[in-house]
Amino acid sequence: MTITPEGADHAAFTRPAPRAGAKAWLVGGGIASMAAAAFMIRDGDILGADITILEETDVIGGSLDGSGTPETGYVVRGGRMLESKYLCTFDLFSSIPALDGARTVTEEIFDWNRTMQTSSRSRFFVDGERRTAPAFDLTEKHILTIERLALLPEVTLGNATIAGQFDPSFFETNFWIMWCTTFAFQPWHSAVEFKRYLVRFAHMIGGFNRLTGIMRTVYNQYDSLVRPLHKWLADHGVRFETGVRVVDIDFVPEGGGEAASSIIVEKAGVRDCIELGEDDFLLVTLGSMTEASSLGAMDAAPALKGKSDGGAWRLWRRIAAGRRDFGRPATFAGNIDRSKWVSFTTTLTDPTFLNLVRDATGNVPGEGGLITFPQSSWLASIVIPHQPHFIGQPDSVSVFWGYGLSVDAIGDFVQKPMSACTGREIMTEILGHLGIVRDADTVLAASNCIPCMMPFITSQFMPRKPGDRPRVVPQHSVNYAFIGQYCELPDDVVFTVEYSVRSAQAAVSELLGLARTPPPVYKGMFDPRVLIDAFVALHDLGDRPPEQDAA
Repeated sequence: MTITPEGADHAAFTRPAPRAGAKAWLVGGGIASMAAAAFMIRDGDILGADITILEETDVIGGSLDGSGTPETGYVVRGGRMLESKYLCTFDLFSSIPALDGARTVTEEIFDWNRTMQTSSRSRFFVDGERRTAPAFDLTEKHILTIERLALLPEVTLGNATIAGQFDPSFFETNFWIMWCTTFAFQPWHSAVEFKRYLVRFAHMIGGFNRLTGIMRTVYNQYDSLVRPLHKWLADHGVRFETGVRVVDIDFVPEGGGEAASSIIVEKAGVRDCIELGEDDFLLVTLGSMTEASSLGAMDAAPALKGKSDGGAWRLWRRIAAGRRDFGRPATFAGNIDRSKWVSFTTTLTDPTFLNLVRDATGNVPGEGGLITFPQSSWLASIVIPHQPHFIGQPDSVSVFWGYGLSVDAIGDFVQKPMSACTGREIMTEILGHLGIVRDADTVLAASNCIPCMMPFITSQFMPRKPGDRPRVVPQHSVNYAFIGQYCELPDDVVFTVEYSVRSAQAAVSELLGLARTPPPVYKGMFDPRVLIDAFVALHDLGDRPPEQDAA
């Protein structure tokens, strides 16, 4: 049941100060809820024992996942890039000890990236050869459009698409292929979000064709980020209730505003009601980009599921019904064909593949970042991380990850769409683009490739207009907030760990009335040095590496 307060004066409403003994309930067990719990403990002096995280699955971590064994195969559905200007993320993890206890997670990441700096010698792989630092190949018209978008107020773009801003030739440029495969954009995605990315990552455009500035964690992000944070929260007494699906939330008028009063949950088919006290807080992670994910196998394709296969989208639809201030979930979850793609994780028990890729690309594992096959009808890319990629991974086992953006297109070496392919067929396609023929049977015999279909993975990029994403703390809220990828944070960009962490810090800061607020989003476009570097890069005026000229 949802009750909207009537006659409440927006300007007159003042949120009451939190009192001692307040309890916090967090819906969703992803990085946003975990970060919010940490900020409540660290900055808000709330006891960990008074914080409960409700998670529908049996695993904490949300989209930052990593699981498996050498025998069954490892799986990571994806990996979000990090970079030095993720101010909220590194602030959070500067308080969290790494699993070895020798330093903080932030110190571990920065130490690691001073040792293993990303510098691709093979951003593209074409006709069996690497392409180092490909030219952007933008026309002056393309560049002017990019500059116009960077300066244009968002309100003038509304729910426009990227395709509506450029002529078709833009989508054939090397710049677009690098941009879309790095960030997973499609031409039909939001022009507003594309603009935000241009501004947010202006300081990285100068090294974009070699992926310089991109940072990685030592292991997969579950082992390197989620596990240390989970341990810290558990050590502080935070309660994790897994297997709990939140099906509804009740709201009641209170003091000229509105308060969440109860949470309706289901566990093992039994429905229950959690009553919130007058001093309690509720933080809800809206939607999920990895909900309804489905795994295949070496000889099985993953199934395509939908909104009915999980609780996150249903909860948002339910509480937003008849509410303008709770956003519009249908904007993001209403077109699976435009938000899905397939990733895959391959576990290898023989070094042949990694050795061949190392020799062909010029990068050792962990150094090169994303390798894209521009000729691929699937627009496929792979990443060879530093090994081991999982804690406890044997020396004889290696792991790599990849994905395709055009998953309904017919493959170039396997005459099937990627969405219908088994792990074996996906590996066959990748080997074809790498030109691995003689050793193909050896590689396939040593491979366990597990594909993953994600129907909502880029749903947060769908074209939107103001109001489609709700404020972190709605104007009349007494005790509740929205966090995660589908709330509105001016200036920052979705599909990043930083967005989830920033939403958590903003929610905690506002609800608890804290003096410590999230730092402003870094805006390199106001730095003349950044602008000069971007200008040089966009016009292909920089130095080209020798191997690129020879290619």
